[in-house]
Amino acid sequence: MVVVIAIGAALYGVGGLLSVPVFANTTIKPAMAILALVAGVYGPIVGFLVGFLGHWLTDMFAGWGVWPTWMLGSGIVGAVIGLFPILTKRDLDKGIFLGKQIGVFVVLAFLGNFFGYLISAALDFLLFAEPLDKVITQQLIIAITNTVVIAILGTLLMLLVAKRNKDNSNLTLDTEK
Repeated sequence: MVVVIAIGAALYGVGGLLSVPVFANTTIKPAMAILALVAGVYGPIVGFLVGFLGHWLTDMFAGWGVWPTWMLGSGIVGAVIGLFPILTKRDLDKGIFLGKQIGVFVVLAFLGNFFGYLISAALDFLLFAEPLDKVITQQLIIAITNTVVIAILGTLLMLLVAKRNKDNSNLTLDTEK
């Protein structure tokens, strides 16, 4: 798990440098799909650590300075999406990632992004006296755009993992019921 965390955090952190700016220190990050993939496969603890450490790497290399409140938010996103294998009874391990599983994945992505970064915004307001309208705007933009990125790119990555898992097992899906 240490290796998975290190590789996941590095990929998410460095991948976070490839982003599209949309608002004050707020970007659309395709690397959110990497966080979602790692969390969705390995669970909440790995997801939290990849999100937290990966965000720290992005902040350091992007030159924004380190924002522990937003690192916490990314950790929470990873932890919430990391509930996926538990809630779906490890269907992905069996090569199953269909409508129900995709729905759970996207709902967890939204909940993690909305509440994780809401906590970040609230802490910035309370601890760093950031303007409330700014941090709430950041939080809403991030929650929406990250959810869209994860719903598209994250789902594609999870479909690839499901296909690989199905191809590597001798299971078949009975769709006649």
